[in-house]
Amino acid sequence: MDFLDAIANSKHEMHSIMILRHGKVIAEGWWHPYRPDLKHTLYSLSKSFTSTAVGFAVSEKKLSVNDKVISFFPDKLPAQVSDNLSQLTIRDLLSMSAGQAPDPSFQVAGSGDWIKTFFATPVLNKPGSVFLYNSAATYMLSAIVQKVTGQKIIEYLTPRLFQPLGIQGMDWETDPNGFNVGGWGLRVKTEDIARFAQLYLQKGKWNGKQILPAEWVEEATTFKIDNAPGMEQIRKDSSDWRQGYCYQFWRSRYNSFRGDGAFGQYALVLPEEDAVIAITSETIDMQGELNLVWQYLLPAMQVDKSTLNKNDAAVLKKRSAMLKLPVPAKADTNFHEPVLGSKQFKLESNSKNIETISFNEKNRVIALTIKTKDNTHSINFGGARWIEGETKMHGPSLVEGAKNHFIGLPASKIAGAYRWKGPDILEVKLRYIDSPHTLTMTFHFEKDKITADMLDSFRAADKKITLRGELVK
Repeated sequence: MDFLDAIANSKHEMHSIMILRHGKVIAEGWWHPYRPDLKHTLYSLSKSFTSTAVGFAVSEKKLSVNDKVISFFPDKLPAQVSDNLSQLTIRDLLSMSAGQAPDPSFQVAGSGDWIKTFFATPVLNKPGSVFLYNSAATYMLSAIVQKVTGQKIIEYLTPRLFQPLGIQGMDWETDPNGFNVGGWGLRVKTEDIARFAQLYLQKGKWNGKQILPAEWVEEATTFKIDNAPGMEQIRKDSSDWRQGYCYQFWRSRYNSFRGDGAFGQYALVLPEEDAVIAITSETIDMQGELNLVWQYLLPAMQVDKSTLNKNDAAVLKKRSAMLKLPVPAKADTNFHEPVLGSKQFKLESNSKNIETISFNEKNRVIALTIKTKDNTHSINFGGARWIEGETKMHGPSLVEGAKNHFIGLPASKIAGAYRWKGPDILEVKLRYIDSPHTLTMTFHFEKDKITADMLDSFRAADKKITLRGELVK
């Protein structure tokens, strides 16, 4: 409860948390409109699942961590293979020490052939010698597993990991050539994250059966490379990102390890406390969010049980059921909300390729219709309340520049609400509740003209996109 108080008074936006101790769920909560049944974008927490696919392939002797990466795709290699590239191994990909610099991930993901582009990137450092976070390296692990098994890693993991753990309904983005992207793009539920973390806490054992070799769990979650060489120890000691890197897992403080993804998606494993913590959220200060875990949750695992109040469990359960994110409320100024009625605006040429925006207001619900050259998207927004639905309109994403992004995946789950900030300023919030992010659109009406500011929740205000248009009469 102290942790929930601290979160409520922080800048971190929590979406869910699940805490397990001694294999039992001791606390769980979802901040409405997020729900237990919804998947959530994992971003780089996906990498730990890719590492697990490699572990299964190693255990089935389909590959070795010492295998040379170039051996799997001889038809994708550059005309001249450098000495460093020829020495690159699966182990180097796993430990983020591929030797490439700078990180080629965005260049790779923006290309039509990710494997070929990866191999075309110069390997400037000796593989295994220098840490550099590289999502394209994780993608290559996914491609290699698919090459040796004949299955996408989501398919390969299904009978080996997902089904034994009771994980269903997951999906994973692919590249243009049908490989799961590996380094991001997996979506599972909060409970699924917790199950995955619990499997690693139990050294690969589930319901009494060893489904992942204990040797691999140990290999994958122990220190492999110093990701902050030369840094003063006092600075290292205050950071969960300077404890060393494993095989697509991070070492953390307090002898813990974790999978983690951008904006605060965590599978945190605390072996000394026999505990796991699964979190989904949106924060730009991931260290600050973890600091609250260490400040409030870790010490509470070490208290004298005789001091506990037995009523607290019931209080916590009731409070957890009432968690919610704020709904946009009418601005605290004295004005009458206008009647919007039905209006359509034709927009000037813009980077979003939106041709028209239409509004239809009825009974404190605004139906917003956005028409592009190829698609028409209609979304409902409630006045001071969330209206849930789904849409094929892509939401904010850190990897929206990746080729094939979201193609073939189901419609996004959303929740929409609006408020009037003034007599001619309408703000609508569109939460993508299977992702960390929210799109805020602010419409300024002036006679027959409209200005629309569109801002992704993880971007600074000066990164908004402004659209302009005129009323269609």
